[in-house]
Amino acid sequence: MNIEKQTPVAEIATQYPLATRVLARHQIGYCCEGGKSLAEACQKRDLDVDTIIAEIHTELEKTIDSEKRWDQTPLNELIDHILTTYHESLREELPRLETMARRVEQVHGEKMPLVLPQLAQVVSDLRLELEQHMMKEEQILFPLIRQGESITIECPIKVMQQEHDSASAALQHIRELTNNYTVPDGACNTWQALWHGLAALEQDLQHHIHLENNILFPRALKVAAV
Repeated sequence: MNIEKQTPVAEIATQYPLATRVLARHQIGYCCEGGKSLAEACQKRDLDVDTIIAEIHTELEKTIDSEKRWDQTPLNELIDHILTTYHESLREELPRLETMARRVEQVHGEKMPLVLPQLAQVVSDLRLELEQHMMKEEQILFPLIRQGESITIECPIKVMQQEHDSASAALQHIRELTNNYTVPDGACNTWQALWHGLAALEQDLQHHIHLENNILFPRALKVAAV
């Protein structure tokens, strides 16, 4: 285990997949902001970097790391994993979360008039954005990577990365609107399920983006450059 203060967060998440548990626990971004060193990320969150390194070591030592090293897996297998694990679940989960957000807004909007209408709109916009994003990956970028295209992938990859940044910004907005997913007193079952579902969405989407930004895209570009 060679985790230093200046090790990029994305490199830690790539080499030690279970470290993402600690990173997520402390809201350290490892997808779109993965290029920052662990020290920079900790400073941004007012965290002690030595404590975080020790916590990562403890997490790795107490658990057998059975998760695949996707940086060492064939690209086609990685793409299949992204499609089945993330794209399929997002197509089911996003409409469900949007429906719940609209329902909570309609029934309880007067309790949080500055939050719930805004939240419902952000969730709706995120659903539309991600559905279009996944379609572009499935119909354009992923087939090009599978075919080993060398000239035509750089531009669509840049577009996908920009859209990842936009999705990450939406997740941050959702986290702020929900007060870090703190369920309000007296919230009904639907309201509670919405908050928990949005928290799970953030965790899954962060790992999804990490696999693409920090593993799939760099590897595909490297193959294309050969």
